[in-house]
Amino acid sequence: MPASLPILVGAGLVSLFVAWAIGAGSSGSTPFAPAVGADSITIFHAVVLAGIISFVGAVLQGGAITETVGTGLVDGVSPTPLLGFLSLATAGTFVAFGVVTGYPISTAFSVSGAVTGAGVALGGAVNWEVYRTILLTWTLAPFAVGLIAYLTAEALWHFEEPNSLPVLSAVLGALLPHLRLGFLGDGGASMAAVAPTPAGSPVSGGVLLTVGLALALAALVRYDSTHHPERSEDRFLIALGCLVAFSAGGSQVAFAIGPLLPLLDGSIPLRWVLAGGGLGLVAGTWTGAPRMIRAMGTEYADLGTYRSIAALLPAFVLTQGAVLFGIPISFTQAIVSAISGSGYVAGMASVSERKLGWTAVGWVGSFVGAFAVGFAAFTLVG
Repeated sequence: MPASLPILVGAGLVSLFVAWAIGAGSSGSTPFAPAVGADSITIFHAVVLAGIISFVGAVLQGGAITETVGTGLVDGVSPTPLLGFLSLATAGTFVAFGVVTGYPISTAFSVSGAVTGAGVALGGAVNWEVYRTILLTWTLAPFAVGLIAYLTAEALWHFEEPNSLPVLSAVLGALLPHLRLGFLGDGGASMAAVAPTPAGSPVSGGVLLTVGLALALAALVRYDSTHHPERSEDRFLIALGCLVAFSAGGSQVAFAIGPLLPLLDGSIPLRWVLAGGGLGLVAGTWTGAPRMIRAMGTEYADLGTYRSIAALLPAFVLTQGAVLFGIPISFTQAIVSAISGSGYVAGMASVSERKLGWTAVGWVGSFVGAFAVGFAAFTLVG
Protein backbone atom coordinates (compact mmCIF):
# COMPACT_ATOMS: atom_id res chain seq x y z
CA MET A 1 0.00 0.00 0.00
CA PRO A 2 1.25 3.54 -0.59
CA ALA A 3 3.19 5.08 2.26
CA SER A 4 1.96 8.24 3.96
CA LEU A 5 4.36 11.15 3.65
CA PRO A 6 5.32 11.33 7.36
CA ILE A 7 6.07 7.58 7.51
CA LEU A 8 7.99 7.73 4.22
CA VAL A 9 10.06 10.70 5.39
CA GLY A 10 10.68 9.02 8.73
CA ALA A 11 11.74 5.78 7.05
CA GLY A 12 14.02 7.74 4.72
CA LEU A 13 15.73 9.45 7.65
CA VAL A 14 16.18 6.15 9.46
CA SER A 15 17.56 4.66 6.23
CA LEU A 16 20.17 7.42 6.09
CA PHE A 17 21.02 6.74 9.73
CA VAL A 18 21.51 3.04 8.98
CA ALA A 19 23.71 3.97 6.00
CA TRP A 20 25.74 6.22 8.30
CA ALA A 21 26.12 3.40 10.83
CA ILE A 22 27.20 0.99 8.08
CA GLY A 23 29.78 3.47 6.81
CA ALA A 24 31.10 4.02 10.31
CA GLY A 25 31.18 0.38 11.33
CA SER A 26 31.49 -1.84 8.27
CA SER A 27 32.11 -0.50 4.78
CA GLY A 28 34.20 2.39 6.08
CA SER A 29 36.44 0.53 8.48
CA THR A 30 37.03 -2.97 7.20
CA PRO A 31 38.57 -2.44 3.72
CA PHE A 32 41.63 -0.51 4.89
CA ALA A 33 41.93 -1.81 8.46
CA PRO A 34 44.64 -4.35 7.51
CA ALA A 35 46.56 -1.67 5.60
CA VAL A 36 46.43 0.62 8.63
CA GLY A 37 47.54 -2.27 10.83
CA ALA A 38 50.49 -2.85 8.50
CA ASP A 39 51.39 0.89 8.53
CA SER A 40 50.89 1.06 4.76
CA ILE A 41 48.44 3.97 4.95
CA THR A 42 47.37 6.52 7.54
CA ILE A 43 43.91 6.43 9.08
CA PHE A 44 43.07 9.80 7.49
CA HIS A 45 43.90 8.67 3.95
CA ALA A 46 42.18 5.33 4.54
CA VAL A 47 38.97 7.09 5.58
CA VAL A 48 38.98 9.42 2.56
CA LEU A 49 39.57 6.56 0.08
CA ALA A 50 37.06 4.23 1.71
CA GLY A 51 34.29 6.84 1.59
CA ILE A 52 34.72 7.71 -2.08
CA ILE A 53 35.18 4.16 -3.35
CA SER A 54 32.37 2.65 -1.27
CA PHE A 55 30.03 5.26 -2.78
CA VAL A 56 31.01 4.14 -6.28
CA GLY A 57 30.46 0.50 -5.30
CA ALA A 58 27.04 1.29 -3.83
CA VAL A 59 25.87 2.94 -7.05
CA LEU A 60 27.31 0.33 -9.43
CA GLN A 61 26.63 -2.87 -7.46
CA GLY A 62 24.15 -2.03 -4.71
CA GLY A 63 21.01 -3.28 -6.45
CA ALA A 64 22.01 -6.95 -6.43
CA ILE A 65 21.16 -7.74 -2.80
CA THR A 66 18.45 -5.12 -2.28
CA GLU A 67 15.57 -7.32 -3.45
CA THR A 68 16.55 -10.15 -1.12
CA VAL A 69 16.72 -7.84 1.89
CA GLY A 70 13.53 -5.96 1.02
CA THR A 71 11.17 -8.76 0.02
CA GLY A 72 12.91 -12.15 0.12
CA LEU A 73 13.27 -12.90 3.83
CA VAL A 74 9.60 -13.30 4.79
CA ASP A 75 6.78 -15.00 2.85
CA GLY A 76 3.07 -14.27 2.94
CA VAL A 77 3.12 -10.52 3.64
CA SER A 78 3.48 -7.35 1.64
CA PRO A 79 5.94 -4.75 2.95
CA THR A 80 4.29 -1.85 4.75
CA PRO A 81 5.61 1.60 5.65
CA LEU A 82 5.59 0.75 9.36
CA LEU A 83 7.42 -2.54 8.73
CA GLY A 84 10.19 -0.75 6.86
CA PHE A 85 10.47 2.01 9.45
CA LEU A 86 10.64 -0.29 12.48
CA SER A 87 13.06 -2.69 10.77
CA LEU A 88 15.48 0.09 9.87
CA ALA A 89 15.20 1.75 13.28
CA THR A 90 15.90 -1.53 15.09
CA ALA A 91 18.86 -2.49 12.90
CA GLY A 92 20.38 0.98 12.99
CA THR A 93 20.29 1.00 16.78
CA PHE A 94 22.18 -2.30 16.96
CA VAL A 95 24.82 -1.26 14.44
CA ALA A 96 25.31 2.14 16.10
CA PHE A 97 25.81 0.38 19.42
CA GLY A 98 28.67 -1.55 17.84
CA VAL A 99 30.24 1.67 16.58
CA VAL A 100 30.10 3.27 20.04
CA THR A 101 31.46 0.23 21.89
CA GLY A 102 34.14 -0.66 19.32
CA TYR A 103 32.75 -4.12 18.56
CA PRO A 104 31.72 -4.60 14.90
CA ILE A 105 28.07 -5.64 15.15
CA SER A 106 27.11 -7.29 11.86
CA THR A 107 24.84 -5.15 9.70
CA ALA A 108 23.67 -8.22 7.80
CA PHE A 109 22.65 -10.00 11.00
CA SER A 110 20.96 -6.94 12.49
CA VAL A 111 18.96 -5.92 9.41
CA SER A 112 17.99 -9.51 8.53
CA GLY A 113 16.90 -10.20 12.10
CA ALA A 114 14.89 -6.97 12.38
CA VAL A 115 13.14 -7.41 9.00
CA THR A 116 12.33 -11.05 9.73
CA GLY A 117 11.09 -10.38 13.27
CA ALA A 118 8.83 -7.53 12.19
CA GLY A 119 7.59 -9.54 9.19
CA VAL A 120 6.67 -12.53 11.35
CA ALA A 121 4.83 -10.20 13.73
CA LEU A 122 2.91 -8.90 10.72
CA GLY A 123 1.71 -12.45 10.03
CA GLY A 124 4.31 -13.71 7.59
CA ALA A 125 6.45 -16.83 7.67
CA VAL A 126 10.21 -17.15 7.48
CA ASN A 127 11.31 -17.87 3.90
CA TRP A 128 13.37 -20.96 4.71
CA GLU A 129 14.37 -21.51 1.09
CA VAL A 130 16.27 -18.22 1.18
CA TYR A 131 17.39 -18.55 4.77
CA ARG A 132 18.95 -21.96 4.25
CA THR A 133 21.38 -20.39 1.78
CA ILE A 134 21.96 -17.37 4.01
CA LEU A 135 22.56 -19.37 7.20
CA LEU A 136 24.82 -21.82 5.40
CA THR A 137 26.88 -18.91 4.07
CA TRP A 138 27.04 -17.21 7.46
CA THR A 139 28.12 -20.45 9.15
CA LEU A 140 30.74 -21.62 6.66
CA ALA A 141 32.13 -18.26 5.54
CA PRO A 142 34.28 -17.56 8.64
CA PHE A 143 36.00 -20.95 8.43
CA ALA A 144 36.45 -20.85 4.65
CA VAL A 145 37.70 -17.27 4.57
CA GLY A 146 39.96 -17.79 7.57
CA LEU A 147 41.47 -20.95 6.06
CA ILE A 148 42.08 -19.32 2.67
CA ALA A 149 43.64 -16.29 4.36
CA TYR A 150 45.90 -18.54 6.42
CA LEU A 151 47.02 -20.58 3.38
CA THR A 152 47.56 -17.42 1.32
CA ALA A 153 49.65 -15.86 4.07
CA GLU A 154 51.72 -19.04 4.38
CA ALA A 155 52.32 -19.10 0.62
CA LEU A 156 53.33 -15.44 0.54
CA TRP A 157 55.62 -16.01 3.52
CA HIS A 158 57.57 -18.72 1.71
CA PHE A 159 57.23 -17.55 -1.91
CA GLU A 160 60.23 -15.62 -3.16
CA GLU A 161 59.78 -12.02 -4.33
CA PRO A 162 59.33 -10.60 -6.92
CA ASN A 163 57.02 -13.47 -7.93
CA SER A 164 54.36 -13.61 -5.21
CA LEU A 165 52.54 -10.33 -5.83
CA PRO A 166 52.43 -10.77 -9.64
CA VAL A 167 50.79 -14.17 -9.16
CA LEU A 168 48.13 -12.68 -6.88
CA SER A 169 47.61 -9.76 -9.25
CA ALA A 170 47.00 -12.22 -12.09
CA VAL A 171 44.31 -13.88 -9.97
CA LEU A 172 42.69 -10.51 -9.32
CA GLY A 173 42.96 -9.56 -12.99
CA ALA A 174 41.13 -12.74 -13.94
CA LEU A 175 38.36 -11.99 -11.43
CA LEU A 176 37.74 -8.31 -12.24
CA PRO A 177 36.00 -8.81 -15.62
CA HIS A 178 33.47 -11.07 -13.88
CA LEU A 179 32.24 -8.55 -11.31
CA ARG A 180 28.51 -7.89 -11.55
CA LEU A 181 27.77 -4.26 -12.48
CA GLY A 182 24.27 -2.84 -12.34
CA PHE A 183 24.51 -0.72 -15.50
CA LEU A 184 25.43 -3.68 -17.74
CA GLY A 185 22.96 -6.07 -19.32
CA ASP A 186 19.39 -6.55 -18.08
CA GLY A 187 19.51 -5.86 -14.36
CA GLY A 188 23.23 -6.38 -14.03
CA ALA A 189 25.97 -8.30 -15.81
CA SER A 190 29.75 -8.56 -15.94
CA MET A 191 32.15 -7.07 -18.46
CA ALA A 192 33.15 -10.59 -19.49
CA ALA A 193 29.52 -11.47 -20.23
CA VAL A 194 28.98 -8.50 -22.56
CA ALA A 195 32.45 -8.33 -24.14
CA PRO A 196 32.14 -8.74 -27.92
CA THR A 197 34.01 -11.57 -29.59
CA PRO A 198 36.34 -10.44 -32.41
CA ALA A 199 35.29 -11.61 -35.84
CA GLY A 200 36.80 -14.99 -36.67
CA SER A 201 38.18 -15.53 -33.17
CA PRO A 202 37.80 -19.08 -31.79
CA VAL A 203 37.91 -17.63 -28.26
CA SER A 204 35.09 -15.59 -26.76
CA GLY A 205 35.51 -11.94 -25.90
CA GLY A 206 35.04 -12.71 -22.22
CA VAL A 207 37.93 -15.16 -22.18
CA LEU A 208 40.17 -12.75 -24.08
CA LEU A 209 39.35 -9.95 -21.64
CA THR A 210 39.96 -12.19 -18.63
CA VAL A 211 43.33 -13.50 -19.83
CA GLY A 212 44.45 -10.10 -21.12
CA LEU A 213 43.69 -8.26 -17.90
CA ALA A 214 45.31 -11.00 -15.79
CA LEU A 215 48.54 -10.83 -17.82
CA ALA A 216 48.56 -7.02 -17.91
CA LEU A 217 48.19 -6.67 -14.14
CA ALA A 218 50.78 -9.38 -13.49
CA ALA A 219 53.27 -7.59 -15.74
CA LEU A 220 52.56 -4.21 -14.13
CA VAL A 221 52.98 -5.52 -10.59
CA ARG A 222 56.08 -7.51 -11.56
CA TYR A 223 57.67 -4.33 -12.90
CA ASP A 224 56.76 -2.44 -9.73
CA SER A 225 58.07 -5.24 -7.47
CA THR A 226 61.36 -5.38 -9.37
CA HIS A 227 62.07 -1.66 -9.66
CA HIS A 228 60.43 -0.33 -6.48
CA PRO A 229 60.53 -3.20 -3.98
CA GLU A 230 60.44 -0.89 -0.97
CA ARG A 231 56.96 0.42 -1.83
CA SER A 232 55.40 -2.18 -4.12
CA GLU A 233 53.90 -4.21 -1.26
CA ASP A 234 52.23 -1.15 0.25
CA ARG A 235 50.84 -0.07 -3.12
CA PHE A 236 49.47 -3.53 -3.78
CA LEU A 237 47.83 -3.63 -0.35
CA ILE A 238 46.22 -0.23 -0.82
CA ALA A 239 44.95 -1.17 -4.30
CA LEU A 240 43.46 -4.35 -2.86
CA GLY A 241 41.85 -2.27 -0.12
CA CYS A 242 40.22 -0.14 -2.82
CA LEU A 243 38.70 -3.26 -4.40
CA VAL A 244 37.42 -4.38 -1.02
CA ALA A 245 35.95 -0.93 -0.34
CA PHE A 246 34.15 -1.08 -3.69
CA SER A 247 32.76 -4.50 -2.75
CA ALA A 248 31.76 -3.29 0.70
CA GLY A 249 29.72 -0.43 -0.73
CA GLY A 250 28.04 -2.73 -3.24
CA SER A 251 27.14 -5.39 -0.71
CA GLN A 252 26.27 -3.30 2.34
CA VAL A 253 24.18 -0.40 1.01
CA ALA A 254 21.32 -2.84 0.45
CA PHE A 255 20.89 -3.17 4.20
CA ALA A 256 20.15 0.54 4.46
CA ILE A 257 17.74 0.81 1.53
CA GLY A 258 16.33 -2.72 1.21
CA PRO A 259 13.49 -2.29 3.73
CA LEU A 260 12.78 1.18 2.32
CA LEU A 261 12.71 0.29 -1.38
CA PRO A 262 9.28 -1.46 -1.47
CA LEU A 263 7.71 1.67 0.01
CA LEU A 264 8.82 3.78 -2.94
CA ASP A 265 6.89 1.58 -5.40
CA GLY A 266 9.13 2.57 -8.30
CA SER A 267 8.48 6.30 -7.82
CA ILE A 268 12.21 7.01 -7.55
CA PRO A 269 14.75 5.31 -9.85
CA LEU A 270 16.83 2.68 -8.07
CA ARG A 271 20.08 4.40 -9.09
CA TRP A 272 19.06 7.55 -7.21
CA VAL A 273 18.09 5.54 -4.14
CA LEU A 274 21.45 3.77 -4.25
CA ALA A 275 23.21 7.13 -4.57
CA GLY A 276 21.38 8.40 -1.50
CA GLY A 277 22.41 5.32 0.45
CA GLY A 278 25.96 5.74 -0.85
CA LEU A 279 26.09 9.31 0.46
CA GLY A 280 25.04 7.96 3.84
CA LEU A 281 27.94 5.50 3.68
CA VAL A 282 30.34 8.35 2.89
CA ALA A 283 29.07 10.41 5.83
CA GLY A 284 29.46 7.47 8.20
CA THR A 285 32.91 6.62 6.90
CA TRP A 286 34.26 10.14 7.19
CA THR A 287 32.83 10.80 10.66
CA GLY A 288 32.76 7.44 12.46
CA ALA A 289 35.11 4.97 10.81
CA PRO A 290 38.46 5.98 12.38
CA ARG A 291 37.59 4.31 15.69
CA MET A 292 36.67 1.02 14.03
CA ILE A 293 39.68 1.12 11.68
CA ARG A 294 41.94 1.41 14.70
CA ALA A 295 40.14 -1.46 16.46
CA MET A 296 40.12 -3.84 13.51
CA GLY A 297 43.59 -2.97 12.29
CA THR A 298 45.40 -3.47 15.56
CA GLU A 299 43.28 -5.32 18.13
CA TYR A 300 42.34 -8.58 16.37
CA ALA A 301 45.76 -9.64 15.13
CA ASP A 302 49.30 -8.37 14.63
CA LEU A 303 49.47 -8.04 10.83
CA GLY A 304 52.33 -7.35 8.48
CA THR A 305 51.91 -6.34 4.84
CA TYR A 306 51.77 -9.89 3.47
CA ARG A 307 49.33 -11.10 6.09
CA SER A 308 47.16 -8.05 5.41
CA ILE A 309 47.11 -8.88 1.68
CA ALA A 310 46.20 -12.46 2.57
CA ALA A 311 43.31 -11.16 4.70
CA LEU A 312 41.80 -8.88 2.06
CA LEU A 313 41.94 -11.24 -0.91
CA PRO A 314 39.46 -13.91 0.32
CA ALA A 315 37.18 -11.22 1.77
CA PHE A 316 37.01 -9.58 -1.66
CA VAL A 317 36.25 -12.88 -3.41
CA LEU A 318 33.54 -13.85 -0.89
CA THR A 319 31.84 -10.47 -1.08
CA GLN A 320 31.75 -10.46 -4.86
CA GLY A 321 30.32 -13.99 -4.83
CA ALA A 322 27.55 -12.75 -2.53
CA VAL A 323 26.81 -9.85 -4.89
CA LEU A 324 26.74 -12.21 -7.86
CA PHE A 325 24.13 -14.48 -6.25
CA GLY A 326 22.25 -11.82 -4.25
CA ILE A 327 23.10 -13.27 -0.82
CA PRO A 328 23.05 -10.86 2.14
CA ILE A 329 26.49 -11.45 3.62
CA SER A 330 28.12 -10.20 6.79
CA PHE A 331 31.06 -8.21 5.49
CA THR A 332 32.36 -7.61 8.99
CA GLN A 333 32.30 -11.34 9.68
CA ALA A 334 34.25 -12.04 6.51
CA ILE A 335 36.99 -9.50 7.13
CA VAL A 336 37.41 -10.32 10.83
CA SER A 337 37.72 -14.03 9.97
CA ALA A 338 40.26 -13.25 7.25
CA ILE A 339 42.31 -10.98 9.51
CA SER A 340 42.36 -13.66 12.19
CA GLY A 341 43.24 -16.45 9.74
CA SER A 342 46.18 -14.55 8.32
CA GLY A 343 47.24 -13.49 11.80
CA TYR A 344 47.61 -17.12 12.90
CA VAL A 345 50.59 -17.43 10.56
CA ALA A 346 52.54 -15.42 13.11
CA GLY A 347 51.40 -17.69 15.93
CA MET A 348 48.52 -17.90 18.38
CA ALA A 349 49.89 -15.00 20.43
CA SER A 350 49.33 -12.55 17.54
CA VAL A 351 45.54 -13.15 17.54
CA SER A 352 43.24 -11.80 20.25
CA GLU A 353 41.02 -14.81 20.90
CA ARG A 354 39.15 -12.97 23.63
CA LYS A 355 38.26 -10.20 21.18
CA LEU A 356 37.22 -12.81 18.62
CA GLY A 357 35.03 -14.62 21.13
CA TRP A 358 33.14 -11.51 22.15
CA THR A 359 32.76 -10.50 18.51
CA ALA A 360 31.18 -13.88 17.67
CA VAL A 361 28.79 -13.44 20.57
CA GLY A 362 27.93 -10.01 19.17
CA TRP A 363 27.18 -11.48 15.74
CA VAL A 364 24.75 -14.09 17.06
CA GLY A 365 23.30 -11.71 19.61
CA SER A 366 22.68 -9.02 17.02
CA PHE A 367 20.51 -11.33 14.91
CA VAL A 368 18.57 -12.80 17.84
CA GLY A 369 18.22 -9.44 19.55
CA ALA A 370 17.16 -7.60 16.38
CA PHE A 371 14.60 -10.33 15.63
CA ALA A 372 13.15 -10.07 19.14
CA VAL A 373 13.07 -6.27 19.16
CA GLY A 374 11.63 -6.09 15.63
CA PHE A 375 8.92 -8.61 16.54
CA ALA A 376 8.08 -6.85 19.81
CA ALA A 377 8.09 -3.36 18.26
CA PHE A 378 5.73 -4.30 15.44
CA THR A 379 3.47 -6.24 17.83
CA LEU A 380 3.16 -3.21 20.11
CA VAL A 381 2.91 -0.49 17.47
CA GLY A 382 1.42 -2.33 14.50
